[in-house]
Amino acid sequence: MKSDVEIARAAKLRPIAEIAKSLGIAEEHIEPYGRYKAKLIPEALAGATGKSGKLILVTAINPTPAGEGKTTTSVGLADALYLQGKKTIVALREPSLGPCFGMKGGAAGGGYAQVVPMEDINLHFTGDFHAITTAHNLLAALIDNHIFQGNALDLDVNRIVWKRVLDINDRALRHVVTGLGGRVHGVPRESGFDITVASEMMAILCLADGLADMKRRLGRILIGWTRSGRPVHADELGATGALTLLFKDAIKPNLVQTIGGTPAFIHGGPFANIAHGCSSVMATKYALRCADYVVTEAGFGADLGAEKFFDIKCRLAGLAPDAAVIVATVRALKMNGGAGKDELGTENLDALKQGAANLEKHIENIGKFGVPAVVAVNVFPTDTEAELALLEELCARLGAKCVRSEVWAKGGAGGLALADTVTEALGKRADFHPVYDEKASIAEKIETIAREIYGADGVDFTDAAKKQLAEMEALGMTQTPVCMAKTQYSFSDNPALLGRPSGFRITVRELRASCGAGFVVALTGNVLTMPGLPKTPAAMGMDITEDGVITGLF
Repeated sequence: MKSDVEIARAAKLRPIAEIAKSLGIAEEHIEPYGRYKAKLIPEALAGATGKSGKLILVTAINPTPAGEGKTTTSVGLADALYLQGKKTIVALREPSLGPCFGMKGGAAGGGYAQVVPMEDINLHFTGDFHAITTAHNLLAALIDNHIFQGNALDLDVNRIVWKRVLDINDRALRHVVTGLGGRVHGVPRESGFDITVASEMMAILCLADGLADMKRRLGRILIGWTRSGRPVHADELGATGALTLLFKDAIKPNLVQTIGGTPAFIHGGPFANIAHGCSSVMATKYALRCADYVVTEAGFGADLGAEKFFDIKCRLAGLAPDAAVIVATVRALKMNGGAGKDELGTENLDALKQGAANLEKHIENIGKFGVPAVVAVNVFPTDTEAELALLEELCARLGAKCVRSEVWAKGGAGGLALADTVTEALGKRADFHPVYDEKASIAEKIETIAREIYGADGVDFTDAAKKQLAEMEALGMTQTPVCMAKTQYSFSDNPALLGRPSGFRITVRELRASCGAGFVVALTGNVLTMPGLPKTPAAMGMDITEDGVITGLF
């Protein structure tokens, strides 16, 4: 069986100018990065008709640690629609180097449902994440320099909220002390690192509608508080212009293609467990103007990615999704039904029945947003016919259309039945609406998400979080969306509570104001914004030969 990288390397790619031309975008309106990658410039839309295509969200059940093939399904569905002669674009997030070298390996789809050039996309791509990392750390350096040079803003060194970032999982950097070594090396203070995808600048990139809007948002970033308790924003450091120029290229969506030749817009990459989990608004809006069908994804399970896609991205960007696909796998449902990680390849109908409660809750949740849903069963080689038939029967009892997807093994041809079912769902009139009122208080919004989406009995705020609720009011953040930071493995904030738990409460331990992005981040349980590496990182299985052949990137 060929590996993902072998399949991607054997693909016959079309020059990127041809892909752009198929969308009505002239060659002079793209900025090529080699033969198979390009940036879209604003003039790229000059030939667009101004129409708005159908927006299809791909989400999932609560996953196993290895993921359930959401990106693979997104790419395969887009390829299937493309095979049917429909003008289609898939709009995805960019992979982070953190999970690439950590737990999951590459994140550009899999098998014959990949975006390509896969190696480039997984490794640096067009430099967007480097721009975010550099801009974020430039602001951090300017803050420390301001304090060192006399601290004219009277910043409280104990209340600087702007950390540093790195796009690698590194638990040793979660808590650090900077400025050690004597006066010439700065003013000592406690700080830490987040992973780049958790940076507010990543969220800003993904929510801005252009460079001017991005500049305004960057200027609003909260960097800390003065000793008298006044909030201080990036604009007050005179940093906004320099920060913005680092995004002059990164803000432009990236154009690539799938193995099946479907155009793909890949831009931005916030995680859904610690950030808002969606690709950029600009890429989505560009795609909707250039295609009749746009397939996009939101990270992790629907309790995280889909909720944020609906309540944050769609609300702030004025988008109205037309349908949703919930990716489910036999193995993940068995894990949610009590089967151990080492037992997922063994037939277990009882565990599958128990785990179906997890899928049931996700189906209910999508319905709460007024969007029709289709269940895509991502078929694995270890699935038995009895398990697949039982899952189809369970979905029928839940009143959900269920389709087997074999896009990993067959590409778009393995997703034709899914494409037909999704097209049928698009014929139903969606009645999209967010799950909470933006005018509700921050606490009320969190309570609504916890009760309606997670199924919790309520929310408990730590003393620190209660104090921060008052700070959100002082910052004028009360009528903004909420971005929940929570484990992806459970509806609760405890990753061990699988399936469809009940009788639990959500604990909010910290609130962070993302004034530039325009939302409040609520950290729950033990979720961390700087992940660590596993015992055997994926990086340990990677290599490159003298003639440039990469191995182990999957």
